[in-house]
Formats: sequence, C-alpha cells, structure tokens
Amino acid sequence: MEDSKYMVKGFKAGAVAAGIKKRGGLDLAVIFSEREAAGAGVFTTNKVKAAPVIVSQEHVRGGRVRAIVANSGNANACTGKEGLAKANRTAEMVAEELGIEPGEVLVASTGVIGAQLNVNLISKSLKGLVQSLSPEGIPRALEAIMTTDSFPKISEFEGNAGGMPYRIVGIAKGAGMIMPQMATMLCFVMTDVHIGVPELRKALSAGVERTFNRITVDGDTSTNDAVLIMANGMAGNEGMDSREYESFRKGLTQVMADLAGMIVRDGEGATKVIEVRIQGAASAADALTAARTVANSTLVKTAFYGQDPNWGRIMAALGRAEIQMKEEDVDIWVEDVKIVDSGVGTGFDREKEASDRMKRKEFSVIIELKQGAFEERIKTCDLTHEYVSINADYRT
Repeated sequence: MEDSKYMVKGFKAGAVAAGIKKRGGLDLAVIFSEREAAGAGVFTTNKVKAAPVIVSQEHVRGGRVRAIVANSGNANACTGKEGLAKANRTAEMVAEELGIEPGEVLVASTGVIGAQLNVNLISKSLKGLVQSLSPEGIPRALEAIMTTDSFPKISEFEGNAGGMPYRIVGIAKGAGMIMPQMATMLCFVMTDVHIGVPELRKALSAGVERTFNRITVDGDTSTNDAVLIMANGMAGNEGMDSREYESFRKGLTQVMADLAGMIVRDGEGATKVIEVRIQGAASAADALTAARTVANSTLVKTAFYGQDPNWGRIMAALGRAEIQMKEEDVDIWVEDVKIVDSGVGTGFDREKEASDRMKRKEFSVIIELKQGAFEERIKTCDLTHEYVSINADYRT
C-alpha cells in the first residue's frame, strides 16, 4: 500500500513482514530522513516504561534524529535488562544499515507485554526493510504498526513558511489501552519545514495536551505510548516568523486532533463516539477531572452503548470526582435534550428524546456545574460486548 498523497520531501518509509506478529503480515517499519532532522517526542507517564520508550527518550534528548524503527506484535515491555539491550541493539542495527549513528534512531514497539523481542527476526529483515524504503511508503509503514486497529489512521496538513510550501503528515495506531497521560498509542509525524528544536518541542507538547491527552477508550495508560516528530527542513524556508509558527502549531495540532479522533472512533468494539463537555467548573483542574471521570466510567460507557440516558450514573461519577460541586446545581443535556435540571431528572418523555439522540454514531453530553467559568472536553466511546471479546483472547 503506497500513496503519493502522503509524501513529505526528504522522507522515505518502508515495511516488511519479519515474523514478529503471531498472525503474520507487515510488522516492521522504518521511516528515514535523507537529511538530519530536528526531533522531539512525548512519552507515556506510566511508571512501567517499555524498553523502546527508555531508548527513544534518551536518543531524542539531543534534538537530532534521522530515523524511526517500529515493530508490532511485541511491546518489548516488562522485559528487564535483556529487553533494554534488545531495543538498543535494534537501533544499532538499523543505524548500521542506514549509515547513520545509533543515537539518531528512535525505537518504538507495540504488541503483547512481557515477551522478549526476537531481534534475530529484525536482523534478518533489515536488508529487505531498507530496500523497501520509498517516498511513497508512509502508508505501508502505518500498516506495519497496526495491531487491533480496524482501519489505518493518517492525516496531513499543508502550510507556507518563508514563501515556501511545506507539509505535515502524521500516522498513528491505537484502539485499546487508550487513556490520557500520554496518548496510549504510537504516533509518528514527519514534516519538511525548517524549525528549531525548542520550537518543535513546544509545538508538539502543546498539541499533544489538547489532542491525545483529551481522549479515552478504556482508562488504561499503556507502557509504550510515544508521539515522535521529525522536521528535516527540506521545504527550504529559512525559518518562521511568529505568524508562520502559529500556523505551523495549529496545523500540527490539527493533524494530531484528526488522529486522536480516529483512535476514539476505532476504540475496540466501539459503536459510538461521545464528547463529554463540562461547563461551569470552579477551576481548569476540576473541569478536566470531571470530564475524565465521566468519560472513563464503565457504567456510563455501557449506558452509552445501550442508548440509555442513565443520568444517575453520570451524577454518581461527578460525585466521586473530587471536584467542587453541588448536586442541586447540576444540569445535564444529551445534545439539545435536557435530562437533568438542578440535580433532578426532567422526566420520561425527555429521556426518550435523549435516547433517540444517543442512537447517532456521534453525540455530546453536556454537564453544567454552575461553580465557575471553566470548561473542558474529553472524547470517549461506548463500551461493548466486542471490547471484552477482543481483549479476553488478545494473547491466545
């Protein structure tokens, strides 16, 4: 699967079937910049960090990268010193094959936790992997990092800086173990714009906070989360003024917002996307806490699946969220239908109307706390029988 639509100047990508995935298929990918690129990354905040996360955190610290190598089928997480050595060895082998330094290679893995990665499979596949590199190969690399994803996730943006056009292309995988702090998926972004490392880091971190850190599927934060970006400057701009930087920042955020939305839509077994919107919170922290608590509630999410406007579950979630609230001040809507007024249900007829709104593929739940002026939004999905089926036999 190759597509010239997603080409970015100076970048090549490729993928092979190395035999890492139990069910076969493409499972090893590389993205390569022909020129040294500015690099940045945002990683999981889980205290259990996979070996590739540890290696990539170290390599990206210098701000200069040339390649990302990623495998699916094995997370290389909870694998001790042996796993860390294998992640480092992967970077070394890829660097040698590409003629670059190991410290210029970022490593990512996704798949089953706790199993040792077979680096011999990677070693045997590297020559073919490098031979597969193509300017049109980004979608193929995306295919290789997918696990339980049901569709590929890719987005692009075109901008202009210093009179020169540039592109941003992002790819992501993720459908389960999705919870903010950070992201719970893999995302790789390529751009040919020329930008300084500090500015790139700032734009990436801000964008992640407003996109990947505002979604949840199941409340589980993975061990392998990583958002990585490379900017190789081959668009030819000398730099960016403040207006152009703001345009770049917005474009990058939009690409990540597109990908984050796709991840929620592809939540394992999901049939609906729901935006939980908090209004009138006493503080920004309260608004975010309230939104996350409701969006992660198992009982609320199963009610979404059943198209049941069970507002009592929402009230209960708010009540345990450790936020400033008063039961008698809370109003709740499903789209334009008010189902709670000052902490009391508005009646069966309104609930029936709300249930009709919940039959849609996407809808919003709006919660007014009347405690202040702060607002927040989290995107989530429903929790279905299929989610249990997928995750019950994931390893077997």
